[in-house]
Amino acid sequence: MASLSGAKRIVVKIGSALLVDRVAGTLRDEWLHALAEDVAMLKARGADVVLVSSGSIALGRGALGLGQGALALEQSQAAAAVGQIRLARAYEDCLAPHGITTGQVLVTLEDSADRRRYLNSRATLETLLSLGVVPIVNENDTIATDEIRFGDNDRLAAQVAVTVGADVTVLLSDVDGFYTANPAQDPTAHRFDLIEEITPEIEAMAGDAGSGLSKGGMKTKLMAAKTATGAGCALAITEGSKLRPLKALEDGAPATWFRPKGDPQAARKRWIASMKPQGFVSIDEGAVAALRRGKSLLPAGVTNVTGDFGRGDPVAILGPNGEGLGAGLVRYTGAEARLIQGCRSGDIEAILGYPGRAALIHRDDMAT
Repeated sequence: MASLSGAKRIVVKIGSALLVDRVAGTLRDEWLHALAEDVAMLKARGADVVLVSSGSIALGRGALGLGQGALALEQSQAAAAVGQIRLARAYEDCLAPHGITTGQVLVTLEDSADRRRYLNSRATLETLLSLGVVPIVNENDTIATDEIRFGDNDRLAAQVAVTVGADVTVLLSDVDGFYTANPAQDPTAHRFDLIEEITPEIEAMAGDAGSGLSKGGMKTKLMAAKTATGAGCALAITEGSKLRPLKALEDGAPATWFRPKGDPQAARKRWIASMKPQGFVSIDEGAVAALRRGKSLLPAGVTNVTGDFGRGDPVAILGPNGEGLGAGLVRYTGAEARLIQGCRSGDIEAILGYPGRAALIHRDDMAT
């Protein structure tokens, strides 16, 4: 069974009901500071941590005195604008004493649906993690409308896990796992410790037991588990209201684990390799040798570019004799790639007139 102990990159989803007192609309400071101890524990052993946190609307509505009833869209967006500042400051205040730097990342569904924006998000998150930062990710409720919403941060957490190549995702919930039925209504319901595969029978057991401050139920958690495990990431559902819930999970607290299909890197490479190429990039022997050492493809090693492709599109990589070497998601358009082919990365800005990324195709976006 998967666990936190050996995980190198972990995504943790925190719901509004855990973070914000439902009646007072204020932050649960003791709980958040205890969670910070868990994050510090994981970071100390060398793991990367991403927190996907709800709470901006719940905090904002409390600050604005909007009460507990349903909010109009514009009221939700206003509450998010006020609450997001408080949420970011709270995470900074509780993690800074542990020597941990935080960064705020606000996204919408379009950021994952559009390949170019997806690659930009991936590059930003990867850079933050490489610098030791703990990104605090939330849906951009200030501008998001229904048609561009993830709808629930369970789904967002799974998508973030796919984006950063996490090996474990933890959904901190108000229940301690996935049950055969709603345990509050059916005394015979029992919890699954491990789910190997999400079958139609498993899906039929999911209900819509959301709390007053959260949007999701077990259906959204199963959707998240499908997304995460399909990308090689294990997922756990566990009860999160106790202090230090991640340490409790590691120590054997009740939970349901969903087994991943393969590992994140292999799943991503299969996804890239399955795409239809929108163009071709030919490279020289030096670049071939660099790719075999696991390096990114730089413009200097490119000898020819064919196709009218856009940023983020899949392209085939060809060797000096036209042999297929693999595929990758390109960081420049076809026109841009032709202008910088054969050039050093330091010359890109002078050629294009604006700064560009050093790699034409990053190694993480390549299947060879």
